[in-house]
Amino acid sequence: MNRIDRLFGILTLLQSRKYITAEKISERFCISIRTVYRDVKALQEQGIPVGFEQPKGYFLVQGYFLPPVSFNMDEANALLLVESLVNGFADNSIRSHYVAALTKVKAVLKTSQKEKLEMMNQHIKLQVPDRLRFNYEYLSLIQQAISERNMVALEYKNAKDETSKREVEPIGLIFYAFSWHLIAWCHFRNQYRDFNLTRIISLQTLNKAFLKTEHMPLSDYMSMLPVNF
Repeated sequence: MNRIDRLFGILTLLQSRKYITAEKISERFCISIRTVYRDVKALQEQGIPVGFEQPKGYFLVQGYFLPPVSFNMDEANALLLVESLVNGFADNSIRSHYVAALTKVKAVLKTSQKEKLEMMNQHIKLQVPDRLRFNYEYLSLIQQAISERNMVALEYKNAKDETSKREVEPIGLIFYAFSWHLIAWCHFRNQYRDFNLTRIISLQTLNKAFLKTEHMPLSDYMSMLPVNF
């Protein structure tokens, strides 16, 4: 990767996150920390408002936006392939959001690229068993609750067909054993619980912030699961 491409890549990375450390930039582009410093300085000299806050890292000053992103065919084809996976392994809410996002991507493609993409779409198929066709619409709501640290109310039917109502603090989503699972702190049980989304009868985000101030990392919960991913 030449320096111009790398500088644009760093700028795109900065816009995609609130903060990013020099170490993360170094890992992403396989460059030294010293080179990161030089590249960031070069961006600043071009009038791009890159700030720094210890210990969070670099950030773009609020209000700065990049011009519309352009895609090459390899990148567009990769997004098209992901669309098949989204259709197979996501719920209705994520499917609709991804379709909207991909439509925006297609809007910035050249006419010849759009034609190639439409042709390629005819050559990618994903055969999914009926048990993996998730017809609920919870994933987007859960993602929003996780990011905003808001509680969720749900009605849930367990493996014994027993129904209960819970208020939970969602900490993450895990796909295992051919299903999406919500991992959350349950105020009814006063412990972390695993809710299979296919067993959720109804789900509603609440205008209530988390009561528990700290939660265990999702990776720690994953290590306790009795399954081989």
